[in-house]
Amino acid sequence: MKRNVEAEAGINSQSSVTSRREFLEQTGVGLGSVALMNLLADDAKAERAMQSRSSQYPARAKNVIYMFMAGGPSQLELFSPKPVLKQYHGQAPPKHMTEGRRFAFLPADAKLMGTNRHFSQWGQCGMDLSEVLPFHRNIVDDACWLRAVATDVFNHGPAKMFMNSGFQAPGRPSLGAWVTYGLGSDSSSLPGFVVLQSGPRGPRAGNTLWSSGFLPTAYQGVPFRSKGNPILNLSNPPGISRDAQKDFTQTIGQLNQIRLSEVNDPEIATRINAYETAFAMQISAPELTQIENETESTLNLYGAVPGKASFAANCLMARRLVERGVRFVQLYHTDWDHHGGKGADLDQTLDSVAKEVDQASAALVLDLKQRGLLEDTLVIWGGEFGRTPMGEPRESTGRDHHVDAFTMWMAGGGLKAGHIHGATDEMGFGPTEGKVHVHDLHATILHLLGMDHKKLTYRFQGRDFRLTDVHGEVVSEIIA
Repeated sequence: MKRNVEAEAGINSQSSVTSRREFLEQTGVGLGSVALMNLLADDAKAERAMQSRSSQYPARAKNVIYMFMAGGPSQLELFSPKPVLKQYHGQAPPKHMTEGRRFAFLPADAKLMGTNRHFSQWGQCGMDLSEVLPFHRNIVDDACWLRAVATDVFNHGPAKMFMNSGFQAPGRPSLGAWVTYGLGSDSSSLPGFVVLQSGPRGPRAGNTLWSSGFLPTAYQGVPFRSKGNPILNLSNPPGISRDAQKDFTQTIGQLNQIRLSEVNDPEIATRINAYETAFAMQISAPELTQIENETESTLNLYGAVPGKASFAANCLMARRLVERGVRFVQLYHTDWDHHGGKGADLDQTLDSVAKEVDQASAALVLDLKQRGLLEDTLVIWGGEFGRTPMGEPRESTGRDHHVDAFTMWMAGGGLKAGHIHGATDEMGFGPTEGKVHVHDLHATILHLLGMDHKKLTYRFQGRDFRLTDVHGEVVSEIIA
């Protein structure tokens, strides 16, 4: 699917390309005003950014729920037992394993560090899981485990941007923006791309992680709160009735439509869509957050408490969002940055943050599956990078950032269930097979949604951009 809308691109890149509307407006061809207005009306319909669109070829997934563990979960404490690493605990790593590798904070004499976590194999696939994630045992044969993921960037903010947009600096569209740009959304009363946050603070790099970049702003992620009105100031002020609000919205829409026909600015189309969506959300959004209407068994499955903001409540809301046609839901949970030191160790602090997400992450997969939604929903779990086989010399146990090999998992949406892909060397420094680079991951996600990552492009500053830049291969081995 090649989406390369010249009218949109011309505005953003100050291109010399003339749109159809500009041509009709600027040439004296004697067209009657009625015919012209009909053509403009057709264009206006086409500019409804979130109108659902067909994929290039039959899609395996329709929606995405991406659980982003901000900070870099340690694969060596969660998913990758390394007996040899434990055997050489406290010794210097072999030089050939560290040559050419870059680390964020490690000193030259950093020593190898084995984990003190107990691992067991679970499910028919025999996936290794540590004691830290007991609920994940229930989904080992539903998930596809990527054990050799690699990225390019080892500092948090840039690494998060790279994982979310394929580029380490601000300005590029996020994955969710690209997906909604390509496919639109099936929901007319909610945004196509919704962001939910939990944990002690927001993720580093902030809203650049769900930005639309140079795409029209209609495609950017919309942050929701997990209780009360999802968006502040969504309710009408006192004295303003629903009918009055409708009249106001329609009048503003008509004025914006006139201006849109004059200047052909896609941001005006975005504004029109925003007013219409906000008006519809005054009914749909409050109902969305009423998780108390869920059954007791469902609330217990997630560990969600009505009225209490949490990752569990966000996971449940993510399921409710995709049920209502939202295309892309992204959950951010902090803080997984365990260098060692007070509040950042791989012992009690890791236990705490893992407990916050373990039950709900597994519950989301199980709940989608029992409702028949997992087949059409691609679920993703992972951070921006992993952690080093060496420990950091701090007052408590910790590891540095590691970009060469870490673990993520995905489920549903046409993936092989209970499949383990990739492996790392005996100490966990790098892949020995099945490497999946971030660009490969993005290419595969778009493929499962029915889009060719090489053809989903947008013209900006004189060239066609894409999520994967000039890189990326679909990881066909993990597709069912």
